[in-house]
Amino acid sequence: MVVFLQGIRSINASLSMATAHPYPIPPGCHAISDDLLDLRPDIDIDHTILNPSPVTDVKNIWFFWHSGYESMHGYTKRNIRAYHRRFSKQGWKIRIVDQVPGSPSNIATFLDIHDPNIFPKAFREATLDGDYAKQHCSDLVRFPLLLQYGGVYADVGLLQIGNLDALWNTTIGNPNSPYTALSYNAGPGSNYSLTNYFLASEPNNPFFQRCHDLLLALWAQDGGQTNTTGMHTSALLAGVYLNKGAGVDGFTITNPDGSVIPAEECAKLLSDYIIQGQVITAVMGLKDAETGWNGPDFTTKQIYGIEYMQGSQLINAMTAWDGQKAFELMSLPLPKPDEAETDAQTQAREIVEACLSKSFGFKLAHGLIIRVFGETLGSLWRANPGSDVVEGTYAHWLRYGLLHFCPDELPRSVVYELKEASRVGRLLA
Repeated sequence: MVVFLQGIRSINASLSMATAHPYPIPPGCHAISDDLLDLRPDIDIDHTILNPSPVTDVKNIWFFWHSGYESMHGYTKRNIRAYHRRFSKQGWKIRIVDQVPGSPSNIATFLDIHDPNIFPKAFREATLDGDYAKQHCSDLVRFPLLLQYGGVYADVGLLQIGNLDALWNTTIGNPNSPYTALSYNAGPGSNYSLTNYFLASEPNNPFFQRCHDLLLALWAQDGGQTNTTGMHTSALLAGVYLNKGAGVDGFTITNPDGSVIPAEECAKLLSDYIIQGQVITAVMGLKDAETGWNGPDFTTKQIYGIEYMQGSQLINAMTAWDGQKAFELMSLPLPKPDEAETDAQTQAREIVEACLSKSFGFKLAHGLIIRVFGETLGSLWRANPGSDVVEGTYAHWLRYGLLHFCPDELPRSVVYELKEASRVGRLLA
């Protein structure tokens, strides 16, 4: 494992520079005033995160890491600190819930972990299993936290670029706005498909309540599931297409022994892996006259869905999902003033400029996606500690820009098509 520690100076050295920014401000961005940021040292930010105050209002940004903030990888800690530095002065509280006994951030502090209306049997009895048990444990806390407290739920691997506070105040936090739910949408408005790595609402949102109820019902089938294998086959998801990922024709997986899992089987694997996404799509398309739920109508009127490719996947799009290439480009140093820019540096600069000016976030990929595309930028930052904050590199420019620069414009929602219901009937029938 290559460790990029030599020559790294604390990122706080850069953060302390009030106006003389060490990196260019990309076109389409503006600098954020230092008085809007919390620029204290990392140790002070960590103390605040590790000692959460009681929940008093809706402005919470929730994360989950089963073994607690202190055990997180360095690059994801930096993600979390950036949220705090950027948004705490606008009233947002950063909360990393965990399952550490005695932790003030233990999920049991915020939710009744023994309530079958909140968590399925496998969560309550700690019997979740399978290759992605920790990811699915994380999935199971998202809806309950939003329903109880409201705010934003984000994956620890989601870099925040755009002005989250401004978008909240324009949409969910604006009493004159029709929007009550916020996320990224996978594809155009004809595709009802929200990503589960970024979800936002006020408490008791009727859409997320139905999503939660359906997810619990899937976990309760056949006496209680301990993993999501085969959940895509449930009749409760009738009318929901299998998740093929980013490609129209789907993808294949090549195993270490050279055998290939065909696209149809991969779609089943992905649908089970992101079963929460299948649930969300089902509720978006459901029409239940008995309870008065009209999913397509709600979707077109109340969901603010940011197009996810430009909004949160731009590095992947600009490197054709080649994680090694993305890592190498981000690890390059910027040219010195007397040096000509190489072709690789040009591409790296264009990626950073595009992300900081056009994207609202960037999702670092892990989990099943690594079996599909191989290493990702996220997995390589994990394998090479400190490589995301080597001063003078494009990665450090990106990190610096996440905090000090902001896109001039807020992202727009896709325009959802009013479609026929994918399923008509009771949610849990």
